[in-house]
Amino acid sequence: MKNSSIYLSIASITFVIGYLFLRFAFASFNAYPFVQEVVLIILGTIATIAITAALLNKQSEVELEKEQNVKIFDLKSDLYFELIDFLKNVISKEEINNKDLISLEFLTHKISTIASVAVLKEYENFIASIKETALDKKISPLESDELSADLAKLCVKIRYDLLSKDTHNSEVEKIILKNIEQI
Repeated sequence: MKNSSIYLSIASITFVIGYLFLRFAFASFNAYPFVQEVVLIILGTIATIAITAALLNKQSEVELEKEQNVKIFDLKSDLYFELIDFLKNVISKEEINNKDLISLEFLTHKISTIASVAVLKEYENFIASIKETALDKKISPLESDELSADLAKLCVKIRYDLLSKDTHNSEVEKIILKNIEQI
């Protein structure tokens, strides 16, 4: 963004100086209308080039930002789904061991680098539930339900993180939590 404003400033200064020079040349050649027409053509060409360069520069910035947003979205969604798969595997085997906790620790580091503040706050509650469940190394059906409910709350925050245009809606949150409770 800073480079584009510098470029735009230099282009504007060059354009103004060029315009003043060509205006002077236009006024100097009143007796020669053909030369005046050539000066006007040059002035029009310079204006077209300057406008085209500014538009192309802005388009490049927009494309780069779009590409970056797509990569961040892919990274976030892959990471969040990795967390859901991790929890599915832990709950399926009905126990949580030290290896699982180490995997979760590194998954937590990954999440902390890219997640939004809302996701991190809810993730903190989720980690507390897992830590409490891991005390006896076994996952009872009740603990499984609690972990699933906590994951549902986390999924609500993840949804808003991934779909940044989607504003927080309490109805969506209620539906997600209700769906988990019904299972």
